[in-house]
Amino acid sequence: MATKRKGKGAYMISSVAEMYEIHPQTLRLYEREGLLRPSRSEGNTRLYTDEDLERLEFILNLARDLGVNIAGIAIVLQMRERMEEMNRQMQGFVDYVRTEMLSRMQQQQDPGAGLVPLRRPVVVPGKVVSGKVMPGKVVAGKTVKTGKKK
Repeated sequence: MATKRKGKGAYMISSVAEMYEIHPQTLRLYEREGLLRPSRSEGNTRLYTDEDLERLEFILNLARDLGVNIAGIAIVLQMRERMEEMNRQMQGFVDYVRTEMLSRMQQQQDPGAGLVPLRRPVVVPGKVVSGKVMPGKVVAGKTVKTGKKK
């Protein structure tokens, strides 16, 4: 069904009924059945947004073109809403996985990036730690004396 909306705004029930060639009672019925949820003005007039009109077009497509009754339309709309929610959740999960993978890839490029510095130096045999030679270790082919007596 072609979109009959002209722009953004709120439409009164008479305008919507005329645009879609339906009786205003049909719109009231759809509201009573929970298929449409138009907002209300301060004077309690129903105001249909562009989102409401998009939903109405979907409802009319089901009813007119496919012959679905009101109960069936309600089920289809519930399924549609569940699918949209599942899609949002799945997109959130995909975003999380993407962020996690990028983070891990960056850590692989810089292996020390994810490490927390220690408060005291680690003694590794034959290595210079923090610019100091550790006693009793082999450095550049020489053994540094530990100062221990035999």
